[in-house]
Amino acid sequence: MWATGTVYAGGMIDLPPGYSIRHTVEGDHLTVVEAIGRWWDTPNRAMLGLLMPRLFFQFFTGTSWIVDNEEGEIGAFLIGFRSQDDPQVCYIHFVGVDPDLRRTGIARQLYLLFFETMKDLGCSQVRAITGSFNRRSQAFHAALGFEAHGDREIDGVLAYPDYDGPGEPRVAFSRGL
Repeated sequence: MWATGTVYAGGMIDLPPGYSIRHTVEGDHLTVVEAIGRWWDTPNRAMLGLLMPRLFFQFFTGTSWIVDNEEGEIGAFLIGFRSQDDPQVCYIHFVGVDPDLRRTGIARQLYLLFFETMKDLGCSQVRAITGSFNRRSQAFHAALGFEAHGDREIDGVLAYPDYDGPGEPRVAFSRGL
């Protein structure tokens, strides 16, 4: 199922046949927003709102990636950036993988590529969040060595209530690089 390795950013990333990886560009904004609606099969405005601002595709392109095929169809993406206030810290804002490509290791590879890029920029810690209900995401982050944080049990896990606004609890993650 996997193509031979593609050299990228001084490392190797394996992609499904016919797919390639590149940095995001501003023109990817609508493509990614539309993919979120299809992949999560939801008109959830809160989820779409995470990437609705075009600024992620204007100002964080050097630390964000798109995996797409020869027809230009998106297969996966990672949007991340380095903290302006604490250059030792970076943040993975949003990651998505086409349901047909899930459980292939592509999200893990995107995370590892992000880790290496951020280490090269001098970061020593990466952070991320997920919903308190999202067990699959929590397990994924734990498998990559992230530590979960929260101050109250919500949905059976430690999370921060109202983290992203009223009624929007999140599990916060951190990991050394």
